[in-house]
Amino acid sequence: MISFSDEQAMLLESAVRFCREKSPVSTVRSLLASETGFDENLWNEMTALGWTGIAVPEHHGGTGLSIAEAAIIAEPMGRHLLATPFVGTQLFVQGLLAAGGNGPWLERIAAGGVGTVALFEADGAWDLANVETTATRMGQTLTLSGIKTLVCDAAAAEVFLVSALLDNTPVLAIVPATGLPPGAIQRETVIDQTRRSYRLDLTGCEIPAAALIGNPAAGFRAIRDAALLLASAEAAGGIAAALDLTVDYLNTRTAFGRKIGGFQSLKHTCADILVGLERTRSHLYHAISLTSVGEDAEIASRMAKACSGDTFTVAGDRAVQFHGGFGFTFECDAQLFLRRSIWLDYWFGDAAHHRRKLADLLLPRP
Repeated sequence: MISFSDEQAMLLESAVRFCREKSPVSTVRSLLASETGFDENLWNEMTALGWTGIAVPEHHGGTGLSIAEAAIIAEPMGRHLLATPFVGTQLFVQGLLAAGGNGPWLERIAAGGVGTVALFEADGAWDLANVETTATRMGQTLTLSGIKTLVCDAAAAEVFLVSALLDNTPVLAIVPATGLPPGAIQRETVIDQTRRSYRLDLTGCEIPAAALIGNPAAGFRAIRDAALLLASAEAAGGIAAALDLTVDYLNTRTAFGRKIGGFQSLKHTCADILVGLERTRSHLYHAISLTSVGEDAEIASRMAKACSGDTFTVAGDRAVQFHGGFGFTFECDAQLFLRRSIWLDYWFGDAAHHRRKLADLLLPRP
């Protein structure tokens, strides 16, 4: 089942136009060396469009749509490497809604606040319930201890959704940035220079017991499903951009008296990438369609993540290779997409991980 409503089609058209105009490659490159990695004025424009609160219920000041519509926006973001805290903020919203969090933070997100999730431990395990950070209760206060890694946009975030073990049981807690100990946030070096990732040291952080939210298992699942959908959408946009970049170069570069795009091996590789792009979009739009009507989209989302990861990695690699010696330089834009593809492939599980999960879902053991 693949179906797009008129509202979703209009949203996609608007997002394509916005990202094309606001995120040319010159702007992307200008932000690589910035501390936050994004333009706050652009974030304010997205807030005015209702995108930051797109999945926040209307009674909390949001647009009242769903993560499916957020994924529709994420595809052109991936195509133009638009750098914002959009994805981390949407994961925070999904976790909070599913786990029964409170309204004030949702209202703040809808008004342009930045949130993110701190779930990955030092070992980088993709099982979100595999938690090592601990929470110790003393009266009505919880004291956290542990380190989280790969926390996106932590320096810009106003609030974190943090996983911890309380009495050997995984829990989710809301941690405001103002409650973090001094020096808790340290920047990490990651392959994708358009991203900002951080190490979060929660040792000694004290929060009220009321910061715990009710249903952590539902929160973990909602965050995982949202991450798979958003990553697949970004990858689909990235595949399309890497393919366009490659084809443009193949139709420009001349060797042996002809355009190199006329060589059979290069044409066939581009055709394979195009097939992979269409396959990725089919899985992605199927997952979006299921999510839009409230059906279980886990299988579709895992298939989209596996397919998009494989295809984007190949598209990024071939974009660099087909540009020849220039492709390996920093000045070539192809490397930006290769870096993005590697990040997205491993974020919340690579293709092999999700195929193993799909085997259990599609071929359950007797």
